[in-house]
Amino acid sequence: MPLGYEVHGIDISHYQGEIDWKELVHYQSPDYPLQFVFIKATEGGDFKDNTFQKNFESARQYGFIRGAYHYFNPGAPASKQAEFFINTVKLDSADLPPVLDVEKKGLHTKKSLVRAVKLWLDLVEAHYGVRPILYTSYRFKTNYLNDSVFNKYPYWIAHYYVDSVEYKGPWKFWQHTDAGTIPGVDENVDLNIFNGTLEQLKSLTLKKNISAEKQ
Repeated sequence: MPLGYEVHGIDISHYQGEIDWKELVHYQSPDYPLQFVFIKATEGGDFKDNTFQKNFESARQYGFIRGAYHYFNPGAPASKQAEFFINTVKLDSADLPPVLDVEKKGLHTKKSLVRAVKLWLDLVEAHYGVRPILYTSYRFKTNYLNDSVFNKYPYWIAHYYVDSVEYKGPWKFWQHTDAGTIPGVDENVDLNIFNGTLEQLKSLTLKKNISAEKQ
């Protein structure tokens, strides 16, 4: 468990099965108080996580700061993926910015991958009016997304089983294990920390319901 951080969270998808939100919200370890939950919404251009809507609503109902993420499929057009996410995810005030999870490059060259990822980020930012969060591993970012065009995006780094983040640039979130155990979640779950205070985390959130205004 990383030491010296006060704001903790998890990220979930259908792989975690049904979440017992009552048990989860009552679990507040003094060493690991859970404040935020990122929830998988979509993947590629046509896959919606079948637990997303329930989990997204429950996270708000039980008082967690919530966010939604899209798993990038390098084989699908970035514009189609962005449109699918936008049509699926209605963000409200106090929600975290949308997240793009990039883990595979497929048949892309480094240059074409950068272009595709940037297109998704641009389209989603234009819709929600907030800069998306970019999630990827320390190794993947170093090898394929180490481009200055991404410097302005909040970075969520996946780097497991280390005591501290080796990445030298600025980062907001750190997924430090994929084998966490938390009451209320039957399967292993990813554990995360936020690099800052709870007030700083809240300052990242949307200030108004952008999606409702655009309907």
